[in-house]
Amino acid sequence: MHELVFLKSLVIILGISAIVIFALGRIKIPSIVGFLLAGMLLGPHGLNFIEDLTTIQTFSEIGVILLLFTIGIEFSMSRFLKMRLEVFGIGGLYVLMTVSLTALISYQWLGDANTAVFTGFLVGLSSTAIVMKLLSDRAEIDTPHGRISVGILIFQDLCLVPFMLFIPILSGGGGMSDLILTFGKALAIIAVVLLSARWIIPNLLHQIVRARNRELFVISILIMCFGIAFLTSEFGLSLALGAFLAGLAISESEYSHEATSTILPFKDSFNGLFFISVGMLMDTSFFINNTLYVLSLVFGIIIIKFVTGFLSMYLLKRPLRTSIQSSMDLGQVGEFSFVLAVAGLSAGLISNDMYQWFLSASVFTMLLTPFIMKISPFVSSRLSSHKILRRLERHKELSEHEEISEKRRSHVIIIGFGLNGRNLARVLREADISYLVLEFNADTVREMKKQGEPIYYGDGTKGDVLLRLGIKTARVMVIAISDPASCRNIVTTARRQNPELFIIVRTRYASEVDDLLKLGADEVIPEEFETSVEIFSRVLGRYQIPKNEIFNFIDMIREDGYRALRQSKTATRKPLFDKYAVLSDIALEVCTIHDTSPVRGKSIEDLRFRTKTGATIIVIERENRMHTSPDPKFSFKTGDIVFITGKREDINKAIVYLTEGKVDG
Repeated sequence: MHELVFLKSLVIILGISAIVIFALGRIKIPSIVGFLLAGMLLGPHGLNFIEDLTTIQTFSEIGVILLLFTIGIEFSMSRFLKMRLEVFGIGGLYVLMTVSLTALISYQWLGDANTAVFTGFLVGLSSTAIVMKLLSDRAEIDTPHGRISVGILIFQDLCLVPFMLFIPILSGGGGMSDLILTFGKALAIIAVVLLSARWIIPNLLHQIVRARNRELFVISILIMCFGIAFLTSEFGLSLALGAFLAGLAISESEYSHEATSTILPFKDSFNGLFFISVGMLMDTSFFINNTLYVLSLVFGIIIIKFVTGFLSMYLLKRPLRTSIQSSMDLGQVGEFSFVLAVAGLSAGLISNDMYQWFLSASVFTMLLTPFIMKISPFVSSRLSSHKILRRLERHKELSEHEEISEKRRSHVIIIGFGLNGRNLARVLREADISYLVLEFNADTVREMKKQGEPIYYGDGTKGDVLLRLGIKTARVMVIAISDPASCRNIVTTARRQNPELFIIVRTRYASEVDDLLKLGADEVIPEEFETSVEIFSRVLGRYQIPKNEIFNFIDMIREDGYRALRQSKTATRKPLFDKYAVLSDIALEVCTIHDTSPVRGKSIEDLRFRTKTGATIIVIERENRMHTSPDPKFSFKTGDIVFITGKREDINKAIVYLTEGKVDG
């Protein structure tokens, strides 16, 4: 009978959630808000449809474990080590300042130092599940504000352990020796997990994969995920942190992508139950009876977390706009604060009324998070452009006082100096084309300046910075950054300042192409799409498909798949830098003669083929017959396959000549 009660609860939850999410989706409200509202509607303080809350909360914990596990896999150990300043530096300062400021303010009302400190613990944690999911959905985990937010969230999860251990001390029932002993155990288990990521887990997965048994691989991944989460929880760490460490350990193996695809269906199924269970905790009648006070408390929490977040990032020399946006993103109370609150209630640190105040305010901060994160790029951009706040910028940003070495015209402006920006700069340098680089990472700017790069620190969304880079006289701008919101702002600003500028944007997903084109970009290159183009081009090349046929397929796919790269009908507009490519001097290509080709019926002699192109025709295949070293009087027909040899640039001229009847250059 118990099974039927649970099944009934699960059907009700899924049904109501689907209706709420569908309705909110029509008005573009994030699904997380739908889950929270569904929980408020279904829970004991709403319509009271759900009786078995314990089982639902168990499934919600599974959802959080799977979410953090997949994020850990995608995160990788190398990125974690690179982010140690964000995790331990900014994260530590942020938590310390938030707990201290909250405790100081709370003490004025509560009059009890221990309860005030515990209140600081509750406010000091942000929602890993919500922020990570929203950053992942918006492809912003790799952005500057995303990296800082993730680093702080990781440190906050680590803080759950000492916070829990401090509860007996604050309530008068524990000693400092117990705290030190348990904390030492927690550090030991973290070290064991991280060390196993380098030596044990990759070898173990290799042996499992060698068995060629899909079921064994799936079970092994689930065992690692839940086993390490359980192990860390036994040592006082949170389940979610253990799951993140498990994912981090697997990320170092070559089987991480397969592990991610194995877990994703489970994660998406269970993760919604977490947000529903959080919504069920909120007493709607308490909120209605104390609306103004609860909203005041919500506003106070958001302001406190914004101030402490901004100061912690600013003091550790993070960019102004990034600091503002990250601080806004972390303005909610975390899900693990509920675990602390229950423990504090049992220990007598907070009363039942205070517990309800906390629940109402924290759930409401979670409800507001998707909307705050949606407007945070705009707000951070506007605030960071304000004269007063700009004086706080500690980094040497490109300004009116900084001289650029020479007056440049018809140059290229590169925004972002990651892998794409560096490769482009290298090619431009070899081609003797003038360029300037704008980068938002001060360490990168400092390092590259020593190597002689014309690179400057600054925010590309600010018009005055672009003016100093000579945007009025530039010919091309290439935006190669990972922040979608900043990309859109830069395109808008650049197009407004120079209507004739040719703007190329690199983006991660094809779904972002149309928006960028509408804002004024000339070409948008989505990485996921161009990867697929490169793959099928190479496959066709292995099957000796003629080069111009491959070009036709590429044009067709681009036209159908996205409208950013509309290839010109005339080859003269295609910039060729083949002489700078790392290729051999002599190459071989094939070209098919179509019924629209202007060379049909003309002979090699009539076309003066070698004189005009510099390339040589060595073979012509016609109706499965090979004509080697064809006679100069040989005339072309539809369907002929022409084998051409020569230098790369000559072959390119020859292909254009055979397909369009004219020679480039």
